[in-house]
Amino acid sequence: MDTREFTGEWDYNTLPDNIWIEPGCYLERQESFKRFRSQQNPGLVLGKNVQVYTWSAFSVEPAGKLVVGDDSVLVGAVFWCAESIAVGRRVLISYNVTIADSDFHPRDPDLRRLDAIAISPAGNPQQRPPLEAKPVVIADDVQIGIGAIILKGVQIGAGAQIGAGSVVTSNVPAGAMVTGNPAKVTSLLGVRR
Repeated sequence: MDTREFTGEWDYNTLPDNIWIEPGCYLERQESFKRFRSQQNPGLVLGKNVQVYTWSAFSVEPAGKLVVGDDSVLVGAVFWCAESIAVGRRVLISYNVTIADSDFHPRDPDLRRLDAIAISPAGNPQQRPPLEAKPVVIADDVQIGIGAIILKGVQIGAGAQIGAGSVVTSNVPAGAMVTGNPAKVTSLLGVRR
C-alpha cells in the first residue's frame, strides 16, 4: 500500500500489511483499526475513494475478511466480522450503524457460560466454543440510516434504503425501503442503473 495516496492526519504505516487501501481514501482515526485481528490476506479492503469518518470501527476476527467498495462513505459505522462482510460501491453508512456477521457468542446457555469464562481476564481465549457466522452482503448504492443494525446472514439488494434504528434480520430486496424492528419493507424505490 502506498500511504502517500491517503488523506488524514496520522501515520498510515502503522496499519497491518493485510489491510489493503486503494488510492483516494480518507481515514480519520487510527483508532478505527484498534480491534482489527484478521489473519487473512487481505483481511480488510477499502476501495478507491472510501471515506472513513469519526467513530467507525473495524472489529475483524482472525478468520474474518471485510471488503468496502469504491466511493463508499462510513460515518461512525461499526463492523463486527468473524468471517465475511462485503459492502458494495457508493454505499452510505451513517452514525452508530452496526453490521455483524455473527452473534459473537454461543446461543446455548451452557456454551455461552464457557465462552464468558474463556474470554475473561483469567480465561483462555483458545478455549472459546466455535462461533456461528453467516456472510453479510450489501449491494451497490445502499443507504443505511443512523443506528440501524444489520445482523448475520443478511443480503441487502442494490439501491435499498434502511431506515434509522431499523434492525435488519432478513434479506432486503433491491430498491426497497425498510424500517422497524424487525425491519419490514415499507416502500419500493427506483434502482440506480
